Amino acid sequence: MGKEITSREQDYSQWYNDLIIKGGLADYSAVRGCMVIKPYGYTLWENMRDVLDKMFKETGHVNAYFPLFVPKSLFEAEEKNAEGFAKECAIVTHYRLKTDPDNPGKLKVDPEAKLDEELIVRPTSEAIIWNTYKGWIQSYRDLPLLINQWANVVRWEMRTRLFLRTAEFLWQEGHTAHATKEEAIQETTKMLDVYADFVENWMALPVVKGVKTPNERFAGAEDTYCIEALMQDGKALQAGTSHFLGQNFAKAFDVKFSDKENKLDYVWATSWGVSTRLIGALVMAHSDDDGLILPPKIAPLQVVIVPIYKGDDQKAQIDAKVAEIVAALKAAGVSVKYDDSENARPGWKFAEYEMKGVPVRIAIGARDLENNVVEVARRDTKEKKSYSFDGLPQQIIALLADIQQNIYNKAKAHRDTHITSVDTWDEFVKTLDEKTGFVSAHWDGTPETEEKIKDMTKATIRCIPLNNAQEAGKCILTGNPSTQRVLFARAY
Repeated sequence: MGKEITSREQDYSQWYNDLIIKGGLADYSAVRGCMVIKPYGYTLWENMRDVLDKMFKETGHVNAYFPLFVPKSLFEAEEKNAEGFAKECAIVTHYRLKTDPDNPGKLKVDPEAKLDEELIVRPTSEAIIWNTYKGWIQSYRDLPLLINQWANVVRWEMRTRLFLRTAEFLWQEGHTAHATKEEAIQETTKMLDVYADFVENWMALPVVKGVKTPNERFAGAEDTYCIEALMQDGKALQAGTSHFLGQNFAKAFDVKFSDKENKLDYVWATSWGVSTRLIGALVMAHSDDDGLILPPKIAPLQVVIVPIYKGDDQKAQIDAKVAEIVAALKAAGVSVKYDDSENARPGWKFAEYEMKGVPVRIAIGARDLENNVVEVARRDTKEKKSYSFDGLPQQIIALLADIQQNIYNKAKAHRDTHITSVDTWDEFVKTLDEKTGFVSAHWDGTPETEEKIKDMTKATIRCIPLNNAQEAGKCILTGNPSTQRVLFARAY
């Protein structure tokens, strides 16, 4: 089965698509630019969602749900935000179809069913949410308002790729309101830390925390904080963003509160989100030419057991032993499947579960029963070992933790060896073309220079790292003075 996957060396983009399709994560759909998330992929998303949801609730947030449609007048209220998303909007103009007399069996838009006001299918929910908050916030007692929603959004992308960029995708978006600027900034950085914690400790993917340049900032934000990850092909991927929105949306939607002195002021806002794009990051950061490699903590299936037997007697003995193992693993919170289906040979099953990235595979045969052992294979290193039945659940739990750590260590080593400091334009271009990864370089701080570098090399400033070391230097392009290095990369 491994041979069916295009290798990373040969065509990284095709390798990625092969893994998504053949690993059972998603499929193409009849709708241009949209995907079907298959059960295996959706279980992975649910596992990620459940962890994040718990983290949000532990930091005081509650879930709500807002409409999919945004009246155009509300969407236009915050100009920068509206302009930033204008090119990606899907718009509803009519509400009824009728039979087409010229084409029996076909339907056409009823021209008399035109909406009084056009509706935008949400590309993001700030407008509808802040219009709602106006009725919910009157006094400092109503603050902070800490709300998150799990939803789908639509951004009409021209070039789409499964999980990384689709016209419709799933995400969560937090939208909070605060009495002071300091509180709102604190919320923004707190949520960035939550994302970094999740991506590093659950997805086993190291990230750089930073702030975006004005050019790369979210439309309508005062500051955008981000976590940036590096994929195996040396391209960066934005894994999550947290925005300090200042009072922009409060002013656009007239959301005021009376403080303790009874003075009226506009509230301070944040928004933050991650999406199913994280599944794309997971695939590209960890997997190999034989299929997916998924971190045990969020894998849809952590352990699979495959029996090897001849005849019903052997099968019955193996079944009895496996029932004990499965019960013990489930009791310890491990997701496990016993694949005793007769429609495929063990070798085919091994390849299938390798393709799907199941972290641990246990093979058990009649001779293993006699010797009181099982063969355990780990997906990340392909290493096989015999484990005793005695204390097997504890050994498997320890192995899963080791796999999680190993996957992280490997990704971190790759990331750390692909951050290169350069001081000249020639070095910059050469590093981007030959070594790839993050390039740490001086920039004069102007949007013009940033844009010029992007046009010339397709590399963008991924972030200005938080707690960045201050050092005097010269901009790689203009030679103008600079006070710190920033991270450039080509990106998804």
